[in-house]
Amino acid sequence: MLTRKNQGCFEPLNRDLYKVSAIDLPHARRLAFGVVLAQAAVALAVAAGTWAFADRRAALSALLGGAIATVGSLVMAGIVLGGRSAPSPQRALAMFFVGEVVKVVLIVTMFVAVLKTLDVAPLPLLGTFGATFVVYWIALLARMPGAGGLQRGA
Repeated sequence: MLTRKNQGCFEPLNRDLYKVSAIDLPHARRLAFGVVLAQAAVALAVAAGTWAFADRRAALSALLGGAIATVGSLVMAGIVLGGRSAPSPQRALAMFFVGEVVKVVLIVTMFVAVLKTLDVAPLPLLGTFGATFVVYWIALLARMPGAGGLQRGA
């Protein structure tokens, strides 16, 4: 029940409930483009494994699924971190949202183009797309402070 005393108060019960991880621009670029590189490596590895255990069509489908995710991430990283100087926090947030929208539109467009124009195997296409998406979560967990994340240079 809200009383006049606590009405409108959004302060967390525990001050450590909200943690913010700050990273400077050169490290953010390195992290973002490192994620893109890791996604490309995962896509190539899955495509090679698919080729070893399946046919050429499945391997090409796996490669295309990984490429769709990798290109989307590369475009977003370029939009968000492409500037030469550190933007204001408001501009950085706006660029993040613009980058995310462009990424989603680009990914949907690439999926539609691939599915309409090429004879692909859906499972390797979507499976490799999902595998490259996991790279984001691994990178995020590796950077989280206090959650057992790996902190290089700290």
